[in-house]
Amino acid sequence: MRLLHTSDWHLGRSFHRVSLLDAQRAFLDHLVATVEEHAVDAVLVAGDVYDRAVPSLAAVELFDDALRRLAELAVPTVMISGNHDSARRLGVGSPLMDRVGIHLRTDPAGCGTPVLLPDGSGKGQVACYGLPYLEPALVRGTLAADGAGHTAVLRAAMDRVRADLATRPEGTRSVVLAHAFVTGGEVSESERDITVGGVASVPVSVFDGVDYAALGHLHTCQRITDRVRYSGSPLAYSFSEAGHRKSMWLVDLGPDGAVTAERIDCPVPRPLARLRGTLEELLDEPAYEAHTGSWIEATLTDAVRPEEPMARLARRFPHVLSLVFDPVREDGGTVTSYASRLRGRDDRQIAEDFVHHVRPGRRAEPGERALLGRALDAVRLAAAEADEGPPPDGSGAAPSRGAAPAGGAGRGVAR
Repeated sequence: MRLLHTSDWHLGRSFHRVSLLDAQRAFLDHLVATVEEHAVDAVLVAGDVYDRAVPSLAAVELFDDALRRLAELAVPTVMISGNHDSARRLGVGSPLMDRVGIHLRTDPAGCGTPVLLPDGSGKGQVACYGLPYLEPALVRGTLAADGAGHTAVLRAAMDRVRADLATRPEGTRSVVLAHAFVTGGEVSESERDITVGGVASVPVSVFDGVDYAALGHLHTCQRITDRVRYSGSPLAYSFSEAGHRKSMWLVDLGPDGAVTAERIDCPVPRPLARLRGTLEELLDEPAYEAHTGSWIEATLTDAVRPEEPMARLARRFPHVLSLVFDPVREDGGTVTSYASRLRGRDDRQIAEDFVHHVRPGRRAEPGERALLGRALDAVRLAAAEADEGPPPDGSGAAPSRGAAPAGGAGRGVAR
């Protein structure tokens, strides 16, 4: 059984206000061509199909065209919703799409019901389970999880998978699609934070008992184990991905469940480059001539901000998109910017640091940290319910008294 594992398309996303629709269309053309060229038996899309819960019409049309072309190839496609998607919107029409081999798995209650993929070699079926992104506060009751965190709900979902797999004929191979942050995974700056509500990462052992776990959420293509892999995003969505090799996994699942995989490179619309130095150095350095066609993030180290730096840079680098100032002091040190101080810190850490900033010498106490955590959880839950509606079993936690509202600045922090 040959599988093509991809994820994190983020259809409709732009890159520093440059539309990526043409680049995303080129990627989907490449995906369809890869399916044909390599005789792929099934396509796996591990979440974040769209970049927004309510995508643009152009993004929806691109998605619709991709599904139509895959259906015409008669190659089954299994797709889950990610934390950027609206699960209910993405799942509209899924019973009808099942009939043409497009299997949208967006309902957490269906985690234990597989798509059964026939093996053309006559070696039996492959049970393919789709686990959409599981927001702990929204799905804990649905899955009867024994805890409120990411690990607890994903374990509960995988327990359903293993229970169903135990009823299948001996020798049935198994594949799981999941959208999660697995411990040890390499992150970038373009993934949406899911750390509110406790530790976001889950141990790789959660996926024990299945032959292959096709993961989405992290944008770096990477191998956690031979059987647990991220495909990463097909395009770079932040300058932190300048050194990434964007690709998909072409996975061969043998009759005995053995896994072999190779990377299939994705088209690169334009290379990325991060350049650093004084303005004059960036304008005059001969080595930088190789980057005149790249999308550029320029970090200026001038002690005094130069006049019209963006316009001057654009004359040499027509595709410069981002300008960062990191001035070097006379003593050789640098002035730390607010953005750099926040980089790599989650919402909870930022909130606790703010408390310390406005109350010098006294950090947030344990009770205050717990209160901040509940407030951030409440904002996150309210935002998720605004996209999806309340959970059908009423298991969602009620927002804490005094919690931030779902709209405005509060919502931006939590998402």
